[in-house]
Amino acid sequence: MGKSFRLGIILLCASLIIVALFWLRNCTKNDYLEVGADDTIDATPTQIQSIKAIGEWEFLSVSLEELTDTVRKGFLSDDELSRIYYGTLRIGINMHQVEPGWLTADGDSVSLILPRVDLLDHDFIDEARTKPFFESGSWKPEDREALYRQAHERMLRHGLTPENLAAAETNAREQITSLMHAIGFQKVNMTFGH
Repeated sequence: MGKSFRLGIILLCASLIIVALFWLRNCTKNDYLEVGADDTIDATPTQIQSIKAIGEWEFLSVSLEELTDTVRKGFLSDDELSRIYYGTLRIGINMHQVEPGWLTADGDSVSLILPRVDLLDHDFIDEARTKPFFESGSWKPEDREALYRQAHERMLRHGLTPENLAAAETNAREQITSLMHAIGFQKVNMTFGH
């Protein structure tokens, strides 16, 4: 029984191998698997939506400090109010402003039409950091508001310069081009609105 049992196991294994080889030979005759690469890149709606969902994309921030004062002439003495304002201008593009068809892909090339680089938030003064520098006399809330508006205008004039806007646009081109290369596009054409 020992020899016949071993012989039966050997015959069973041999017949399983023959059946497997026969089956494999028949499967590969008519059906085949081919592996290749598709060089085209399709920008899917999901990818386009996720880029658009970035929202406000900051490319440059400019920190500013402004000393603003006002003087009110009085009969016996002059009243003076001086305050130091701190703010950060965030310059970039608002992706919620893109127009339909803003991104088009063709093979390994992509074209983007983006909103112009601009100030992202007009409430850039950090009121918690605002400090009184000098104050004499009594001042109304309207006087303080006028001083705030004056500091706001000065910060815009000093921070939102053509040079800073150009630097932000350069940063935008570099970062968006890197993102498009990471997605798989080789050629990136980008224009900004006016």
